[in-house]
Amino acid sequence: MMYGLYNDYYGWGAGSPIGWFGGGIMMVVMMALMIALIVWVVRALDGKHPHANSHALDILRERYAKGEISKEEFESKKKNLVS
Repeated sequence: MMYGLYNDYYGWGAGSPIGWFGGGIMMVVMMALMIALIVWVVRALDGKHPHANSHALDILRERYAKGEISKEEFESKKKNLVS
C-alpha cells in the first residue's frame, strides 16, 4: 500500500483542495502575517517617532515666539531634540 499523496485515510491526499490549492495559499498568508508582525515590532521598538519630535519642536518654537525662553536656550533645546 502506498502512503502519502494517494492515501486519503492518513492525510489530505491528492484529491483534496486543501492539500493542493488551499495549503499553498494558507502558507503564503501565514508567512505574510509573520513578516508584517516582525516589521511592526521592529518599528515599535525603534524608538524614533518623528511625529513626537516635530510636536516638541513646535512647542519649543511657540515658547520662543512668546518670549518665554531666550535664543540661547532655544538653540540648546532644539539641538537636543534634533539629535
